[in-house]
Amino acid sequence: MAEAVVQSEISGKKVFFVYPTPSVQNQIITELVQHEYEVYSAKDHTRLLRTIKKYPDSVLFINIDEGMGEQEWERTISGLSATMPDVKIGVFSSTSNEELKDKYTNNRHLACGFMTLKLDMSKTTGKVLDILNVLNVKGRRKYIRASTERETTATINIPFGGDFIKGGIKDISAVGFSCSFERDIALSKNALIKDIQIRLQTMLLKVEAIVFGSRSDEGEKIYVLLFTQRIDPDVRVKIRAYVQHNLQAKMDSEIN
Repeated sequence: MAEAVVQSEISGKKVFFVYPTPSVQNQIITELVQHEYEVYSAKDHTRLLRTIKKYPDSVLFINIDEGMGEQEWERTISGLSATMPDVKIGVFSSTSNEELKDKYTNNRHLACGFMTLKLDMSKTTGKVLDILNVLNVKGRRKYIRASTERETTATINIPFGGDFIKGGIKDISAVGFSCSFERDIALSKNALIKDIQIRLQTMLLKVEAIVFGSRSDEGEKIYVLLFTQRIDPDVRVKIRAYVQHNLQAKMDSEIN
């Protein structure tokens, strides 16, 4: 477990929202993704609590309005805090019950506090961002990356010799990607490549990038390219959303 904690200090911690409401999903989670947090939603607390043993210093935000009764949640949260003390827990609810709010607000097990869901979610989003920053959830990592090596839905076309050469994307983040091509085209380090077409599932993105370097992997030449500063900000938004969707799908498979 200590090894996992040390690793997360380098690569960051996972953030789970348990039974997120539509507003939490569409506003808070979406905003966290754009701030490069590795965030997931989970709609089965039993399976998630089994899975989270692999990630012993994750952050959990639990919607206590769903899944089971309030007293059951209280016992579950206390038990989780006792058995996995490095997991940081927060609670959110739409309740107007002041007694319930006070009980959770003063709960020493809740490192991430209690949040009441309101129509204006911007303040709640800001509070969550502040909590994650204090907990150093990102660690030393700056960007979330998705591995797409075995997926056929992440491809690239680059202009070469008056034509386009197709390749497969190995991984991608908002800062760049790695890829290989059907045939080696000997891209030189620091070369600027314009009019690149990236397809991520149904999205077609046009970007330009600089060749950062290359490596050989079992005889296959893999190039690493970094996006230039001229990339459309909306493209980075779409890439972050794709990365989160990709990681969520893999986590869903793991949980289920």
